[in-house]
Amino acid sequence: MERNSGDAATLNPGGWKELYLKEDWWAIWLGLGIILVACVFFEAGASIKWLAVTPSKWTALSDLIGHFCSEYPRYLAQFAVWLAVFGISVRIMGHRLAEFIPAFIFVYLFSIIIISIGAWKYASAYNLEAPLVALVLGMLISNFIGLPRWMDTGFRVEYYIKTGIVLLGATLPFTLILWAGPVAVVQATIVSVVTFLVIYFTGKRLGLDRRLCATLGAGGAVCGVSASIAIAGAVGAKKEHAPIAITMVIIWAIVMIFFLPLASRALGLHAGVAGAWIGTSEFADAAGFAAAQAYGSLAEALPEIEGNLDETIHAFTLMKVVGRDIWIGIWAFILAIIATTRWETEGTNAKPDIAQIWWRFPKFVIGFAIASLLVTFIAGGYSMADYDRLVVPELVSPVKALRTWAFVFCFFSIGLTTRFRELAAAGSRPFWAFSSGVAVNVILGFILSVMVFAEYWSNLGK
Repeated sequence: MERNSGDAATLNPGGWKELYLKEDWWAIWLGLGIILVACVFFEAGASIKWLAVTPSKWTALSDLIGHFCSEYPRYLAQFAVWLAVFGISVRIMGHRLAEFIPAFIFVYLFSIIIISIGAWKYASAYNLEAPLVALVLGMLISNFIGLPRWMDTGFRVEYYIKTGIVLLGATLPFTLILWAGPVAVVQATIVSVVTFLVIYFTGKRLGLDRRLCATLGAGGAVCGVSASIAIAGAVGAKKEHAPIAITMVIIWAIVMIFFLPLASRALGLHAGVAGAWIGTSEFADAAGFAAAQAYGSLAEALPEIEGNLDETIHAFTLMKVVGRDIWIGIWAFILAIIATTRWETEGTNAKPDIAQIWWRFPKFVIGFAIASLLVTFIAGGYSMADYDRLVVPELVSPVKALRTWAFVFCFFSIGLTTRFRELAAAGSRPFWAFSSGVAVNVILGFILSVMVFAEYWSNLGK
């Protein structure tokens, strides 16, 4: 996978040029630009829903074909917008449009197919969530078919995920944290801190580079792919560290898709309690949603399981998407300070360069916070019920749809740039370090969800 930071401990700041030469800043300009336009439309009584098109739910192939026949102008317009904003920014950053454009066309066309598969009525039953399909398909193409290396110019993993994270901020206004209540925040905090520390210190005992330990720890403690990329940049990790962490996240996320619903069913857990456990123990939003969807559907189909699908999804969302994902910025800030002031000055007479904290800090996290504040300002005048009824469908859902496209671009690009032979060189130690956090995460999540806070999750929304 491509990384922008080198292996050197000290990054070379570019001054004001960073505002238009770095992906972090372009992700902010692009993400906030989309959100500002969405907010302006919403305040004017309109919406950007027309542009934020995605394949609708379908059962028969004829339904999907009919959808594209009627909606193709929207897809053409959306493609033109994505190509323009990404293409212009990539060119300014010094890459060749002759390489980017055909590669991005390839990514977008396959993303349509991938999201269509995820929109199939029975997709969740077979764990065919779009990000996971994107990842697996990309890996198959990369490792068994192969693509020319110049196409990597269009497989901009970090740019796509950073843009998606900024857009994610619009779907997580701070009012949601207040509505979630102290229980969800406390449980998420305990899990995030404990899981990170377990993975980090286990990795250290196994002799791993502490920058890799930190990247692995964030991947397990917060939001796998997003956190791995953010923390790798914050600590000045080597270029192979983020791909290693992402691989660990993906392996265990897929395992948990099957394990958590099956274990919850065997234990007869309430739908809300199971959703909280899944949200506490999963490592990726898409995989967690698939697991929550699977168990929630079981709860509605089997009379012996209390609760319903909405309770499972609600509990999962509070724990994973609201509670844990907000730790991306916190861990990035803390670790940027530690790496700059301690790790890189040990054994030398050099004084810590405090300015490196700013240069090292992933700027797109700032965009995430600003996006959240913008929607918080708009949502502040609404109750939770009115927010769900008015703000979500007209403002949040279109932004969320565009975020889905950005994440699928990212996951497909991860697969397309992942070569198994390169990852094999890392050995088994990262796997065992990450797995130690998995064990603690699952057990701790069970104790908190099923024993300590069971009453809260069983009565969520009542």
